[in-house]
Amino acid sequence: MTTPRTVLITGGNRGIGRAIAEEFIAGGHRVAVSTRGGDGPAGSFTVHADVTDSDQVDAAFSSVEGELGPVEVVVANAGITRDTLLLRMSDDDFDSVLDTNLGGAFRVIKRASKGMIKARFGRVVLISSVVGLFGSPGQVNYASSKAGLVGMARSLTRELGARGITANVVAPGFIKTDMTATLTEEQRAEYIRSIPAGRYGTPSEVAKAVAWLASDDAAYITGAVIPVDGGLGMGH
Repeated sequence: MTTPRTVLITGGNRGIGRAIAEEFIAGGHRVAVSTRGGDGPAGSFTVHADVTDSDQVDAAFSSVEGELGPVEVVVANAGITRDTLLLRMSDDDFDSVLDTNLGGAFRVIKRASKGMIKARFGRVVLISSVVGLFGSPGQVNYASSKAGLVGMARSLTRELGARGITANVVAPGFIKTDMTATLTEEQRAEYIRSIPAGRYGTPSEVAKAVAWLASDDAAYITGAVIPVDGGLGMGH
């Protein structure tokens, strides 16, 4: 039986983030989601915040703490893409993706850690991508941001591990979301050929891995990278 926790998921209004929120709600947890627009699923408390702005992050946490209590589990999921080949990639294409995907995780975790250190308990789960370790043409910015989350989790583990705080990474592969729905049949078939499992994953399969890492059962797992990718990135 997992202890009910106060959970905050960034980017929890759609796709993988929404599925993670739904999984925690189903598990009986107190769930908040942060979004730049839109609302989280039924049963969640929604706060609006841009993770590139420290003041907005701080205000969002204060709001969640007032409503649900100190945040014990934080899932850094908010992310953007600006895919283009290296020679066409502008400084802004690179900087904005790093500032949201990596900088956003930093701001959220820094704010969450204050309460976690005080409580001597915390679960940090960073949503990376198979691309972070596998690489992908046209995604120098995105892959760099997602690879950076691994170094972040491992540094957090060394810094905060003795205080009852774990920090782990979940690295999804090709998951059925609005983003993959825009692919052509040909592209879809090509991607599936590269996946040993022979299919896309579902947002729910990612969510279950995240919920497990946040559970009492995973207390001795930290600094790990858990792939949810059907075998696509194995060996990395």
